Amino acid sequence: MSTPHVVPFYRALPRLVKDPVTELANMGTEAKGRIVQVNLGPFRPYLVSHPEHVEQVLKTDWTNFAREGMFWRPLHRVTGQSILGEGETWASTRKILAPLFTSRYIASLADDMADIIDECIVELEDFAATGRPIDGGHQMTTIVNQAVIKVLFGGRISRDTAERLAPEFATCATSIGFRLLFPFAPYSVKVPGDRAFLRSAQKIDEIVYPLIEQAQREGDTSSKEVVSKLLSARLEQEGKADLKQVRDDLVSIYGAASETTAMSLTWLWSVLHDHPDVNARLREEIDSVVGGEPVRPEHVGRLPYLRMVLQELLRVYPSAWIIPRQAVNDVEIGGMRIKAGSQVLVSPYTTHRLEEFWDRPEVFDPDRWADEKAVVKHRYSFIPFGAGPHVCLGQHLFYVEAPLVIANVLSRYRPELTNPQRLTPLPGASVRPKEKLWLRLHPVEGRRAA
Repeated sequence: MSTPHVVPFYRALPRLVKDPVTELANMGTEAKGRIVQVNLGPFRPYLVSHPEHVEQVLKTDWTNFAREGMFWRPLHRVTGQSILGEGETWASTRKILAPLFTSRYIASLADDMADIIDECIVELEDFAATGRPIDGGHQMTTIVNQAVIKVLFGGRISRDTAERLAPEFATCATSIGFRLLFPFAPYSVKVPGDRAFLRSAQKIDEIVYPLIEQAQREGDTSSKEVVSKLLSARLEQEGKADLKQVRDDLVSIYGAASETTAMSLTWLWSVLHDHPDVNARLREEIDSVVGGEPVRPEHVGRLPYLRMVLQELLRVYPSAWIIPRQAVNDVEIGGMRIKAGSQVLVSPYTTHRLEEFWDRPEVFDPDRWADEKAVVKHRYSFIPFGAGPHVCLGQHLFYVEAPLVIANVLSRYRPELTNPQRLTPLPGASVRPKEKLWLRLHPVEGRRAA
């Protein structure tokens, strides 16, 4: 029976307090993929990063690793028991939501999404004309938010409401950082982030419940927007519509559809600043394919380098820094015995940086994806959307939405990062930079007028 690589309390605590996302990943890479036990006093989770171990936890033995326990409690306070739950509730929700996220259904929305994104990018022209910098993270979140809201929710959510919704989700996603780092802290004690979280969760409810109630009053079962579809599906499946359950479904859908894309696009601008050769090659490809025309879905298939940049972005900055699980029964992983009730943390940040599976893992190199089948040496060495039955529903949406946003921005502007700096990954429901990225937009000469 093998033993884990143990990081003692006096080393683990200061490292995780300083930079939790980076340091947890470092603990895994220092152990070269061995299972790591992180000693945090009363709490000693196991860090799993080797692709074979990841495969066992997320796929082959997934029913023995539940999305339960102290790591999930902060998330469930906002998402409830829906697509991020377990058991019967998760299974029924997945059955209802999966058709809304298939590659075919997402492809049918692509033209509408392209129109919405184009309209959002046009609105940045005033910033470009005056030279005023934009908050890159805020603008990317706003654009993604508008596309998701209009395409999935139809006309049910006004722009004003959508713009109020996005920051509340961002607050919920970031304010649980302390709870994720110290999940054993009792909820009877208020910790940093709790008050902000509860305020935002309440505001989300104040926005979402009236939408559901309105759709219920209208009773339009033929509507294609997601609120009516959920109500119809719940009625058909259960004979009644539990408004709390529909609310949980909607909150989960919004997160799956928007969070990964918005965060990846935020990291991108710093990456392009730090790698001018990648920036130049990407702009050249987009200029060649798109020219001065509006960006359409058919352009995306003719932008292979953009696809390579996105894959590398997902490798280096996966939005999920940990994928927590709780062992249901005693289990053996990689020859090591793990007791029932133990917390197991799958770490995409670590897995994507293991030298055994990635050449020069710390280097941002889109060219490694020129042959995607060859670069992924193990099916579970690249897990930006998780894996197995709980794989993220929003992955197909990402590969339509993210290229459209990037191609739109770079075909119209030359973004300049005005405050280059080393970015610190901020832990939360997803990983985002702690620092703001300010971009100055320089118009592309000869680009069509709005």
